[in-house]
Amino acid sequence: MNTLLKLEELGIFVLSIVFFSQLDFAWWWFPLLLLAPDIGMLGYAINTKIGAFTYNSCHHRLVAATIAIVGLVFDNSYWQLAAIILFAHISMDRMLGFGLKYKNDFKLTHLTNL
Repeated sequence: MNTLLKLEELGIFVLSIVFFSQLDFAWWWFPLLLLAPDIGMLGYAINTKIGAFTYNSCHHRLVAATIAIVGLVFDNSYWQLAAIILFAHISMDRMLGFGLKYKNDFKLTHLTNL
């Protein structure tokens, strides 16, 4: 099952690259921005509860979907880019075993029991 879930995430990651290629941005923006959502880890400098909130806010697909909808409705390529980067980053993280965080400990994620 773990392999199947990683393949699913790989599919979303590849789809993100395909969608990115439809935007009018230079190719180097994709790898440059790919790790940007990890800025959410800065909350851990305060404490684990705030860290989990800020990290999860930057790694939740509902946030990415909301940004994508805004980008599509208003035909704004910058919002579309942000959504694509979020989807790609989240998928990359999940392939590597990094999931949404629990407030108790950075190492406890929704993927811990998989």
